[in-house]
Amino acid sequence: MTDAARTLIVCSCEDTMPLDMPALAKGCPSADIRSARHLCRTQTDLVTKLLGESQAITIACTQEAPLFEEMAADFDYAGELIFANIRETGGWSKQANAAGPKMAALLAAAAEPMPAMGFTTLTSKGVALVYGRDETAISVGQRLAEHLDVTILLNRPGEIAPPRVMAVPVLKGTIGAATGWLGAFELTVNDYAAPLPSSRAKLVFGEPRNGAVSQCDIVIDVSGGTPLFPAGDLRAGYLRADPRDPAAIEKLISDASHLVGEFDKPRYVRLNEDLCAHSRSKKTGCTRCLELCPTGAITPNGDHVAISAEICAGCGACAAVCPTGAVTYALPPTDALLRRLRTLLTTYAQAGGRDAVVLLHDAEHGEPLIDALARFGEGLPARVLPLRVNEITQLGLETYAAALAFGASAIRVLGRAKPKHDLSGLTRNLDYANTLGRALGFGEGRAGVIETDDPDQLSLALSQIAPGQSSASPARFRPMGEGRPLLRQAVSELHAAAPTPVPAIAMPERAPFGTIHVETEGCTLCLACVSACPVQALSDNPERPTLAFQEDLCVQCGLCAATCPEKVITLEPRIDFDAWKGGRRVLKQEEPFHCINCAKPFGVRSTIEKIAARLEGKHWMFSGSAAQRISVIRMCEDCRVEVVVNESFDPHLSPQRPPVRTTEDYLRERAERGEDPLQ
Repeated sequence: MTDAARTLIVCSCEDTMPLDMPALAKGCPSADIRSARHLCRTQTDLVTKLLGESQAITIACTQEAPLFEEMAADFDYAGELIFANIRETGGWSKQANAAGPKMAALLAAAAEPMPAMGFTTLTSKGVALVYGRDETAISVGQRLAEHLDVTILLNRPGEIAPPRVMAVPVLKGTIGAATGWLGAFELTVNDYAAPLPSSRAKLVFGEPRNGAVSQCDIVIDVSGGTPLFPAGDLRAGYLRADPRDPAAIEKLISDASHLVGEFDKPRYVRLNEDLCAHSRSKKTGCTRCLELCPTGAITPNGDHVAISAEICAGCGACAAVCPTGAVTYALPPTDALLRRLRTLLTTYAQAGGRDAVVLLHDAEHGEPLIDALARFGEGLPARVLPLRVNEITQLGLETYAAALAFGASAIRVLGRAKPKHDLSGLTRNLDYANTLGRALGFGEGRAGVIETDDPDQLSLALSQIAPGQSSASPARFRPMGEGRPLLRQAVSELHAAAPTPVPAIAMPERAPFGTIHVETEGCTLCLACVSACPVQALSDNPERPTLAFQEDLCVQCGLCAATCPEKVITLEPRIDFDAWKGGRRVLKQEEPFHCINCAKPFGVRSTIEKIAARLEGKHWMFSGSAAQRISVIRMCEDCRVEVVVNESFDPHLSPQRPPVRTTEDYLRERAERGEDPLQ
């Protein structure tokens, strides 16, 4: 965003909404605010004039944005031009006269910069497979043949009349496995066969075979069966329609005909493999993202996971539940979203607003619903501040914690009546947020989800939100960074701004914060847990056998408990703010054992003595004439090797093992005792 002074142009849209200029000036004191009544028609000269004077302009109109952008292009405007919607979100409302602070907040938040994101390129040459069962598939394939290189595959076809001219290949087969994306599909086909050219009244196919492999750029599924991919409607290049729905078939043909060329697909998430807590030493730890990914874009890949940018549909559930910050969302980055949230809430309060409710919504479902409520209903209440995100499932605990810390009275997430993505990750984070809000004095149910496709139901749900206990001194921190540090910052600031802060809060299962408990008597200080911990919450001391723990780093992945050979580690999800401030604490510490030969410290004294006591005089290697050998147990690795070599320890002097007993031995013994060997 440019550092130049910003000009705000607000329009009453032919006096259909009031403009509270004092509230706008109070909320945006450093801006040059200009007002209009008919900006897009009779007052366009005001826009032209300001394009020549200001290097940063916000126009409070999104409906006519194309017109203003065209004017800026004609003027060769090199400054920053952005747009904000204050009409459907504030001015067209039953409470429009009280919406001045909200309008100021929306205008200020719109100017908060959003970083550009990366893309991955999908290339399609138009090689398409039409998968069906009857004449519908043949018809679709023939109509697409002028646009694509089509092959038709019929699954268990009935009596199909042969095409008069075989312009498009028609084959038989059942797709047993499917992988890939637009431009890179690979299909395994069973019962595969080509038709006989002598087919007369119906297609007759040759001898079938299994395991045929087909590669194509586009898969068009009109089989009417189970989708070939999980969340198939989100897989780029996979188009599916009910063969009994003519309208759906027509749309499918139209969409498929345009899938030739190069297509930029956003890289919705970023993965830092070094932070991933999925696995260590073939022990499984965190699986949160794997459980929630609707498309199968996330797969195990050794100690970490792998995420296919080509398959990822951008729901963001993986980033929302990742406890380490290994997976972060990029549309936009979370810290940029939180900075916009900060600007929204601080400006609203500065302009005189009270009891703010943040309404988080997406563009595809949320914006049309808000528009419908403004045009045909009562509009949004004056205290409801809408904030658009790419997907509501991208929202993590840090968003809700930051909203409460910045002074929000409540947070609501607007979802569909029939969700497009699994909302279990979203509801899990809402549960964490409500646990924090309740314990810190913000009240019950401060965060929640509204699932509706009805504007009137949305209006009713918003009107029923009772004012909560807001912070007396809201936080003003500037969110920076990403992942785990940003989450810790948001939660810490929420605690600092809480009406009734408490030192510790018990959290629900699988929360990303917690402690571990170690049964110290059973712990041998083998330090396998230290090696397994992916976030260095567990550590040792090179000077002496020590197990230390830093609670604010623990992500509750469970790798320490899974790795511990003595099974003496258990997890407890919680947030202990005193422990966060306390740094590392020692869980167990012992004296090292000093080598009896060179005095070098090694191992744990209690463990060495315990091993020696258990073996001395009880094991063949350390009993009888070899009793003096027990001294090697009390030596370091270097001295032990030297003694063993010099004294020629012979491992073949072990007692003779008893012979292996066979069935004949048991039968002979029964016969010797006079028993029937066959009973």
